[in-house]
Amino acid sequence: MQYLHTMIRVTDPDATIAFFNLLGLEETRRFDSEQGRFTLIYLAAPGDDAEVELTHNWDPEEYSGGRNFGHIAYRVDDIYETCQRLMDGGVTINRPPRDGHMAFVRTPDGISIELLQDGTLDPAEPWMSMPNIGSW
Repeated sequence: MQYLHTMIRVTDPDATIAFFNLLGLEETRRFDSEQGRFTLIYLAAPGDDAEVELTHNWDPEEYSGGRNFGHIAYRVDDIYETCQRLMDGGVTINRPPRDGHMAFVRTPDGISIELLQDGTLDPAEPWMSMPNIGSW
């Protein structure tokens, strides 16, 4: 068995692509269905076959309960650098990496993204004193 992708529905593809670009993912392919009135956009980290599939339905729909989905998890080389890059890009860190190992952020559509350090870094400021913001 091989993991292929995780699909999430999105309301603003450009905002969601920008979010995943900040994480280091790049668009790998795209498919538009005129008949089905949707676009599929696939993103992956360079050199990784595992993809995130963004499904954008062209007719307006309101999605709720993104938390019901759970989360998507990514291993990162430096959790502090990754979280700083996301913050610099305007992303809220919902659960800061106080332990040098784990953080949570959310996509523009409220999907939780878990970031896990490859190993554990020594706890460092400003992360140790940052409170949790909202749910993760």
